[in-house]
Amino acid sequence: MTAHVIADDAEALAVAEVLAAGFRAGAAERDAQRRLPRAEVDRLSASGLLAVTVPAEHGGADVRAVTLAEVFRLLGSADGSLAQIPQSHFVYTNVIRRQGTVEQRKFFFAELLAGRRFGNAQSEAGTRHVQDIRTRLEPRRDGSYLLTGVKHYCTGALFADWIPVLARAEGDNLHVAYVPRDAPGVSVVDDWDGMGQRTTASGTVRLDAVSVPADRVLPHHLTFQGPQLHGAAAQLLHAAIDTGIAGGALAQAAEFVRTRSRPWFESGSETAAEDPLLIQRFGELALQVRAAEALLKEAARTVDAARDRLTDDSAAEASIAVAAAKVRAAEAAVEVASALFEVAGTRSALNSLNLHRHWRDARTHTLHDPARWKVQHIGRYVLSGTRPPRHGLL
Repeated sequence: MTAHVIADDAEALAVAEVLAAGFRAGAAERDAQRRLPRAEVDRLSASGLLAVTVPAEHGGADVRAVTLAEVFRLLGSADGSLAQIPQSHFVYTNVIRRQGTVEQRKFFFAELLAGRRFGNAQSEAGTRHVQDIRTRLEPRRDGSYLLTGVKHYCTGALFADWIPVLARAEGDNLHVAYVPRDAPGVSVVDDWDGMGQRTTASGTVRLDAVSVPADRVLPHHLTFQGPQLHGAAAQLLHAAIDTGIAGGALAQAAEFVRTRSRPWFESGSETAAEDPLLIQRFGELALQVRAAEALLKEAARTVDAARDRLTDDSAAEASIAVAAAKVRAAEAAVEVASALFEVAGTRSALNSLNLHRHWRDARTHTLHDPARWKVQHIGRYVLSGTRPPRHGLL
């Protein structure tokens, strides 16, 4: 595989705008038919957009968090499923950046620049909670490992060249094993049945005594020893997707009202777009979207600032800023996508139009982790200066 190499932040944004415009055109049909976006994901790879966080010393653009968040917002505004697919790709690129050896960085960053893709295999079903990981890396005499387990909600694994697998090794410490998608013992099952984000291929990955060389395993538990931005960077992209879904829903609602809705007879208006009550409601919804966009940018700037000078305090500020952005973005995505029907009228509920995909995508994606716990951490930080925990979800 060959891919274009993006030079800088400006080019990354320009490429994302072009891709988003193309992805938007077929999003409703892909969702309605649950047609997996293989061609679209290949376009993402070929564009070079999936390698924009590769460090400059390895030939990448090393874009800022502000840029990456905007890339995900643009993609999310076009297709809430497609935007979710590369989220873990960037998360596990960050793991290599922070915990990889010199040789591991050299190898995997070259893979990314060539257009290779990471999926994910981290969550498990039927355990006590999300951090109860039972997949095991068992050491062998030659220094390699045998990897065994079953993973669920493995977004992007079906499209991946490499599947990063979260597993426990010696001392129950968390490691990430980077496993080729076609390695013996690896099976990826397309059994995702979510009401929203239908085309993310977030199915099951089964790992049956998969042989993993030692140089494909990274000590993820070390990520959380000392100040880190792992959780903030990951959650920033989730916030960007939700913000994009909200903006996309608002834009489609406005277009529908301008071109297809009828005015309520009591309004005295010639068109629905002139109805004063609809104008008021669109103003309220626009404020929701603008607030989410503003908090997203502020959170991304805070992550960038912490990256430039990483301390316990700067990492805490970044986590809190991202938590605030994620809470607001989730609320905006669900409310605006629901209000689309309120403002557009009865016809907008036709299944053939598939306008409900925005709400289904928003409602599904915002279940990723509970916003109420983010509000708790924000409140503690304001009242007592308590820094948020280092568990990767803040």
